[in-house]
Amino acid sequence: MKIIIMGCGRVGARLAEALSSAGNDVTIIDTEPFALRKLPEDFKGTALVGNGLAEETLVKAGIESADVFVSCTPGDNRNVMACQIAKHIYNVPKIVSRVYDPIRAEMYRGLGIESVSPTTVIADLLKQKIEG
Repeated sequence: MKIIIMGCGRVGARLAEALSSAGNDVTIIDTEPFALRKLPEDFKGTALVGNGLAEETLVKAGIESADVFVSCTPGDNRNVMACQIAKHIYNVPKIVSRVYDPIRAEMYRGLGIESVSPTTVIADLLKQKIEG
């Protein structure tokens, strides 16, 4: 699979490593060159410095042939905007966005953007630990 990840923070870097190690063609984008240092030295994918909302960067990343686009920057609005571009302009079949605000995550799911809210996931896990 051809996968593009926007955001090379802890989550993005770990996801890129895991997907690349599983044999996928992974490109990860971040605006900050320093962020790409989070990738392991043996990362087999492509690390690209650029704005994941910009056409030039997305085309360079190969979005026209991407199977999956994942947005996991710290900004909910930025993540959803990038996913909308990937979905509606480039027709990427699978779109996933990290959205911290659970209310927004639910709203975006209603717009056809698969979203994961770490806030909800962690709260549910903690609840399970408490309840045993």
